[in-house]
Amino acid sequence: MSYQTSVAQDSLAAAQLEMAGNPNSIALRRPFDPVAHDLEASFRLTRFADLKGRSCKVPQDVLGKLVESLQQDYSQADQDQFMHVAIPRIGIGLDCSVTPLRHGGLCLVQTTDFFYPLVDDPYMMGKIACANVLSDLYAMGVTECDNMLMLLGVSTKMTEKERDVVIPLIMRGFKDSALEAGTSVTGGQTVINPWCTIGGVATTICQPNEYIVPDNAVMGDVLVLTKPLGTQVAVNAHQWLDQPERWNRIKLVVSEEDVRKAYHRAMDSMSRLNRIAARLMHKYNAHGSTDVTGFGLLGHAQNLASHQKNEVSFVIHNLPVIAKMAAVAKACGNMFQLLQGHAPETSGGLLICLPREQAAAYCKDIEKQEGYQAWIIGIVEKGNRTARIIDKPRVIEVPVKD
Repeated sequence: MSYQTSVAQDSLAAAQLEMAGNPNSIALRRPFDPVAHDLEASFRLTRFADLKGRSCKVPQDVLGKLVESLQQDYSQADQDQFMHVAIPRIGIGLDCSVTPLRHGGLCLVQTTDFFYPLVDDPYMMGKIACANVLSDLYAMGVTECDNMLMLLGVSTKMTEKERDVVIPLIMRGFKDSALEAGTSVTGGQTVINPWCTIGGVATTICQPNEYIVPDNAVMGDVLVLTKPLGTQVAVNAHQWLDQPERWNRIKLVVSEEDVRKAYHRAMDSMSRLNRIAARLMHKYNAHGSTDVTGFGLLGHAQNLASHQKNEVSFVIHNLPVIAKMAAVAKACGNMFQLLQGHAPETSGGLLICLPREQAAAYCKDIEKQEGYQAWIIGIVEKGNRTARIIDKPRVIEVPVKD
């Protein structure tokens, strides 16, 4: 046993003892196993989040009003400072800001995001947070990230021992995801906060041909989604296993085993990078994309449609959903609004506008490279830059991988 392993086990054991005697403490979900998960300990991390995942986002219509003045200032600055630059400046309302640099045809592409814990595994929470930050770059077709910063809020509800075990695992997960993306974390900010938060900043310097401006959808395009919906439903259902009054609402439509499988499928999906999906956007001549996150499928589709140069609208016919989660959402009434397209997702897939003749090849290629499906879920038709889901969309049950 290495010295590092021994120290980690001692720290975790001490934290377990303290948690056992502290009724307000988080509880371990399963025994510590350094071999199975590289010193990963599964705490009830979600107990530190009164607002879970990205469901804490400011409502889309409210956000639009809040950034109006910023948009006006931005537009004026754009006119004053960048009139001599041929590269368009992109910012408010889209996934990334794209800023032309003073130096020969290069752009600064940048995004930031953070949220609250939504899974019990600190290491996986770090991976999900990093994947979620990077996803905004990937939505613009950018596949290389030059630098990342980490934003971390340590909950005041944590004991010192809980902090010393949980926070390093979150940071390790974030770092490992960054390394998988071919980048590194070089700094950031850490604060004490009532809620545990995790997020970051992703930055790259690139040439104009390395990103895809998401405004070129044309009539006849199809819409492709690269990850299934239902992540928030899955993580909530998993938490309800320990809450009888909530579990009773859904136990007639789903088993405990179904929920556990859906939860792990959701974690796997949320922690998976959209990097290959972004790379293939260039190969198959994508006309624009966005990532599906806190505003739900329809919210992000509407935002993407509103930025199109052509007079088009998006119509969604198919909803790929993690197995059994559509039934759970229905059993909860209007709580999630999953089939209406309003259920928040965390680190969701890319929603891509592709030429009709390229879409099937795109889906086949991404499945070959990743081992996961993508789906054609809708069409682009002539319209007034809106998006809608048909009255009775086809729900595609996405099976859980073993």
